[in-house]
Amino acid sequence: MLPGPQRIVCLTEETTEWLYRLGQEARIVGISGYTVRPRRAREEKPKVSAFLSAKIEKILALRPDCVFGFSDLQADIAAALIRAGVPVTVFNQRSVDEIFSMLYQVAAMVGCADEGLAQMSQMRERLAQIDTAARALQATGKRRPRVFFEEWDEPHISAIRWVSELIGIAGGDDCFPELAREPMGRQRIIADGASIVARQPDIIIGSWCGKHFRAEKVAARPGWQDVPAVRNGQLFEIKSADILQPGPAALTDGVEQLHRIVTDWMARHG
Repeated sequence: MLPGPQRIVCLTEETTEWLYRLGQEARIVGISGYTVRPRRAREEKPKVSAFLSAKIEKILALRPDCVFGFSDLQADIAAALIRAGVPVTVFNQRSVDEIFSMLYQVAAMVGCADEGLAQMSQMRERLAQIDTAARALQATGKRRPRVFFEEWDEPHISAIRWVSELIGIAGGDDCFPELAREPMGRQRIIADGASIVARQPDIIIGSWCGKHFRAEKVAARPGWQDVPAVRNGQLFEIKSADILQPGPAALTDGVEQLHRIVTDWMARHG
């Protein structure tokens, strides 16, 4: 038996996916109801939490020796479990480097530091390849597209830091880089849609936190018809599970989708 906790509850998806990738899914005794990666986790593991709420008694009945959570938004859940005597580790990763740090810490905690480092090395290598490919296109005279990433539509919420950084790696420029470092969604609200129009995004990507992105709704917004992304049909969806999960998904499938969207635009419009 490898060292570390043997009965883990994951209150968010990223630690669940990472433990599966490490081959340590047998340690997981409870997951978030929002988990879709890997898909089989929903069939194999009890669902014990949403994002802002959790079934405390159900978690306690699972006798966890470790609970993994994410961010200050789960502070009340963590506090209730700590008061009940449960060991809780809450990560607060907001950047690409912080995601890698979280991945390493979790891997080390379950005795899989070497395997974790090997997988992380592959992820870093692929990120470097994507960055190099984007720079090579630039070197041929292609312009970097301006990208507006909309995390929510009403009100408009712009990209969180790791998404903004991945847009840059993929070859684009985040339209609102000054907001990306703000950790809370309410700090990234863009109250006036006219200010988005003024930034003239070449690409609009929606990831509405689990709600289906409606490109036609975005295109019909008053005053948005002259936005290059709308005029050229460059409106796309990346599922929130693939890009807003601050874990393996964003560093693999999420950035790959960004890369395809951005490089296609550069090939066609740059």
